[in-house]
Amino acid sequence: MTSLDKPTEDTTADDDARAVTEAALFEAFGGVRGMVETVLPGLLFVTIFTLNKDLHWSAIAALAVSLLLVVVRLAMRDTVKHAFSGVFGVAFGVVFAMITGNAKDFYLPGMLYTLGLAVAYLVTTLAGVPLIGLMLGPVFKENLSWRTRNPGRKKAYAKASWAWGLILLAKCAILFPLYWWADTTQLGWVLVALKIPPFLLAVWLTWVFLAKAPAPIDVFAELEAQEKAEQQAEEERKAALAQDHGEAPAAGRHRRQS
Repeated sequence: MTSLDKPTEDTTADDDARAVTEAALFEAFGGVRGMVETVLPGLLFVTIFTLNKDLHWSAIAALAVSLLLVVVRLAMRDTVKHAFSGVFGVAFGVVFAMITGNAKDFYLPGMLYTLGLAVAYLVTTLAGVPLIGLMLGPVFKENLSWRTRNPGRKKAYAKASWAWGLILLAKCAILFPLYWWADTTQLGWVLVALKIPPFLLAVWLTWVFLAKAPAPIDVFAELEAQEKAEQQAEEERKAALAQDHGEAPAAGRHRRQS
């Protein structure tokens, strides 16, 4: 190995780690389609309401497009968790707005969810079990091994959770005053505008923290290796017992012949 080989290998390993992290984040947060499914119902609601001020048609259109996104996912045999979460969020908003008769209340359940999620990120981080680690641990096949066996990774998850919590709190600090002071269309367009940029910033910061963190411990691979080792040990034990039983009768025959 030359002196130039080592940096090349390190660079390749870093690139692989970043690629794995990027793929895992893309899977966990739904990628481009997940962002579209998050934005489209609210965008359709505020667009229709801006044009005709009709709460019912706006709500029906938003709910219909959410259901259509689920049907498309099912038809493509793709994961539906992001689409289903969108349907539930839109349904809660529609029901709430219909009950109160206030179109702004279509956005209130989602805003409360964002606030609750921000608090959850911060509280779980203070408790030593950062929420982003609980979410991404299974994606990286490490489960909760980062809590006790990988302190560098736990620190990265804590940083990422702080980032998510503070970004979502900043978003709430903008939206909740608008809920009280602005009209429905103003609140709706600001909310649509704030859907993607804070999310992308939080995902990017998560990627930065995790790309620099130690590699995840693949607990699934460890379990498989342990099972194979136990199986091999059991086979060796059975083979040894069979060999012992085979030698014992042979020794007895030799004694009888003598």
